[in-house]
Amino acid sequence: MTSTAGLVLAAGEGRRFGGPKAPFVLDGVRLVDRAVTLLREAGCHPVLVVLGAWVGDVPDATLIRNDAWPEGMGSSLRAGLAALESTSADRVVVTLVDLIGLTPSAVTRVLAVDGDLAAATYDGERGHPVLLGRAHWSGVVATATGDKGARDYLAAHPSELTLVEVGDVATGTDLDEQPPQQSAAAEQREQG
Repeated sequence: MTSTAGLVLAAGEGRRFGGPKAPFVLDGVRLVDRAVTLLREAGCHPVLVVLGAWVGDVPDATLIRNDAWPEGMGSSLRAGLAALESTSADRVVVTLVDLIGLTPSAVTRVLAVDGDLAAATYDGERGHPVLLGRAHWSGVVATATGDKGARDYLAAHPSELTLVEVGDVATGTDLDEQPPQQSAAAEQREQG
């Protein structure tokens, strides 16, 4: 039986967004909590969250603090994969905290791949989540720099990479592409 962990990359400062995205409240739920719930509903266990620019409590997740977060997403991916080494997980599904169009159905479809290297696609365009088998973790860590994450590693292994179309059950939209409005309660908390 294969065990698949979930990994949420949520350490960035959200420069273009105007602040860290992890604690941002959308429809009454913080983005970080939404991402954890989504991965759990898809069957991922354990779920790890990499935090950095913002650090706070995240129920139902193991928190990884990435003090190197200013280096970019690659440092968070490295920190998350290092923390997973001590777990029994055979694979990990990696996602970003700000993917407001991602659904449990899309994650489940990526999880169903009979292989150890997969990426979701939206109308043919590659995105997240990404599935990484344990045998690939050291290679991803060696190439994850700046804001590229696993991009270079995936590009170097096209024959092993399974692309999974999920555009019919999710979107790859993130907060930078379509910034939503915070709930009134969140705005009051910030002001008050």
